[in-house]
Amino acid sequence: MLEHIRFDAQGLSLLDQRVLPTVVEWVDCTNATDTANAIRDMVVRGAPAIGITAAYGMVLALRSGEDLQRAAQILLESRPTAVNLRWGVERMLATPTEQWETEARAIHDDDIAINKRMGEFGADALNGATNLYHHCNTGTLATGGWGTALGIARSAALRGPTHVWVGETRPYLQGARLTAYELLEDGIDCTLVADSVAGSLMARGVVDAVIVGCDRVAANGDVANKIGTLQLAILAKHYGIPVYVGMPTSTLDRECPTGAEIPIEERDASEVLGHKGVVWAANVPVHNPAFDVTPADLITGWVTEHGVWQVPFPEMATGNAPR
Repeated sequence: MLEHIRFDAQGLSLLDQRVLPTVVEWVDCTNATDTANAIRDMVVRGAPAIGITAAYGMVLALRSGEDLQRAAQILLESRPTAVNLRWGVERMLATPTEQWETEARAIHDDDIAINKRMGEFGADALNGATNLYHHCNTGTLATGGWGTALGIARSAALRGPTHVWVGETRPYLQGARLTAYELLEDGIDCTLVADSVAGSLMARGVVDAVIVGCDRVAANGDVANKIGTLQLAILAKHYGIPVYVGMPTSTLDRECPTGAEIPIEERDASEVLGHKGVVWAANVPVHNPAFDVTPADLITGWVTEHGVWQVPFPEMATGNAPR
């Protein structure tokens, strides 16, 4: 697994995902404001990784003598959709401050263990499927390690030949830049495709299952995930292809009744107009939502650390997962 979050006595260092895979750089954070900026600017991204980073950000706030409630608010405002952000901050606030560093490290370690359990349950559910379509990046770089949906592919690859169709994931190209990079590093067979190729692949019968992650799941099972997930699920439904969501229970928001209540982050127009300072689009208005909401009835199974769930979700909470 790639190392991408380092925390020690000097502070927090994050592998800068904005410049991967061509450049390997680290961004240092020494307080909550630095950490919030890194989350907002997508130095680090992916719901579980954001939650872990926010927990470390609270430790930095304590070390630097910041007002802790203000630090918590700064972190919570950095990105509004991923429920793990709130979960990580609230878990820290519920812990005595003298235990914060231990708690933050536990959140990080627990996430890796959770992902590996999810990977095994997900590989079981795939039942030997060998051609997987993956959207965005849900691997090591999006989590504490191993990954959620991409962790399922990793676990499947340990059992036998597995091929991953990597959707490029416009406009921020997390699939092309990050998922393909991870799979290449792991030696897992993969092919990069433009997002618009997904329907053609499904029509040809070369996609056995779609695997995606989630940034927030409503109580009824509706899933907020990277923009483009909804159209993949609709296509998969048409072609009779199962859709599995890698859902650590920390992303389940039982206080949110349906996907209609999930706030959707609108990002800067520059992400659509071009990339890294190169502009190729006409100077027109841009609508750039970071996420869409996929209705529960388009999803085959929600892969959690407790097994593959169906709706209605069981009324349970383990450890510090939110009810």
